[in-house]
Amino acid sequence: VHGGTFVMSSIWLPLESNPEVLNSFSSSMGLDVSQFAFCDVLSTEEWAFEMVPRPCLAVLMLFPINDATEEHRHQEQQRIAEQGQVVSPSVRYIKQNIGNACGTIGILHAIANNYQLYPALIRDNTFLSKFLNATAGMSAEQAAQVLESQSELEELHATAATSSENQTTASLDVNSHFIAFVTIDGHLYELDGRKQTPINHGPCSTDELLPKACGVVREFMARDPTELRFTILALAAAQ
Repeated sequence: VHGGTFVMSSIWLPLESNPEVLNSFSSSMGLDVSQFAFCDVLSTEEWAFEMVPRPCLAVLMLFPINDATEEHRHQEQQRIAEQGQVVSPSVRYIKQNIGNACGTIGILHAIANNYQLYPALIRDNTFLSKFLNATAGMSAEQAAQVLESQSELEELHATAATSSENQTTASLDVNSHFIAFVTIDGHLYELDGRKQTPINHGPCSTDELLPKACGVVREFMARDPTELRFTILALAAAQ
């Protein structure tokens, strides 16, 4: 439900992976939840996809960090270093330098990579509109540094993390992590602020985003088949 255990510049309280918490927090940042909102994806199977409103703009996954996920992350990084990958310059990517901010980073990745196609996503003169405009064209690390300086966002996050809807532990030491999946220029990208770059998972149309993202989720699950703590949410048309 949570954040990631690695050395960070500061540490926030973790967010719970439920639509009520994410929608309340996202709305306070500037997401127009009357147009688009987060909803549960109940399974990686096809029957669950029909329950998600269209269009589906992004998928968030919460998963436990453990030896299997870390081993895969290092192998993946080595493979990309040796073989390279194509990453569209249109992808908006933010490094995570704040502990337990992965939910916030995931939300920002979901919205930042869609709001130009869907201007109705965000309200004018809000944190989101100002941050996304201010960081346009920046590198992932530059955007992260701007994010770290945003006391307004830290206050909004603290409000969400201490709300009655947020049922996560008050402990700062958590070992679960949010990532986002989006479709940019005809490819599926995994956006994880802990990684060196976005991960290109191959060709993907906007209509294929949900099933193909869930295909990657199944790969995460297969690496640790006894682990049950996976949660999937979609940013989709409001119901």
